[in-house]
Amino acid sequence: MAARSEIGKVLNIIAKEVEKFSDPSVTKIARETSNDPYKVLVSCLLSLRTRDETTANASHRLYKLAETPKQMVKLKRKQIEDAIYPVGFYRVKAKRILDISRTLLDEYDGKVPQTMEELLKLRGVGRKTANIVMTYGFNNPDTIAVDIHCHRIPNRLGWVKTRNPNETEEELLKIVPRKSRRLLNNTLVTFGQNICKPISPLCSKCAVRRHCKRIGVKTSR
Repeated sequence: MAARSEIGKVLNIIAKEVEKFSDPSVTKIARETSNDPYKVLVSCLLSLRTRDETTANASHRLYKLAETPKQMVKLKRKQIEDAIYPVGFYRVKAKRILDISRTLLDEYDGKVPQTMEELLKLRGVGRKTANIVMTYGFNNPDTIAVDIHCHRIPNRLGWVKTRNPNETEEELLKIVPRKSRRLLNNTLVTFGQNICKPISPLCSKCAVRRHCKRIGVKTSR
């Protein structure tokens, strides 16, 4: 298992390397909306099984109609569907956004809860989404949002040996320095989309190749 100092060093190198690429859509939304927890939550829901560009455009169209739970529940479901199309499962997501918005108004005084326990009570919110909200919406340094990239890359580097994202999250919380945790999701997602790809990663262009054990890599470019 890599030392904390080594992990922090590698993350900093990757962060500098991915500056030339576009940030993931949810990171962009968080930055553009001053880390508004509600918009981070909604954009994260929209992003599931949807390309980043589509998510960003849908988010912008929706927020022109409503920016708060109170405004959102005044919309018809069809209005939300039209605004977010063509995100994946847009009809299901439109209903979910309305349901969550009503729950926030009815049970949380219109505010997004800040804890994993309460976030997971919201219909359609899983651990990854909850962690993203806590990380980007509330700047919580004790959370790490782990998606498929954040699961694959630490295993490939040899930092962890885990079977699924939940196990990876648990192990990363033990070894990633607190100051680097907010950096991790955005950095590794961007890195995974552009360099450390699932199949045939671009190892010849990788800035951290000498730090990587390349576990599970069968072919590369």
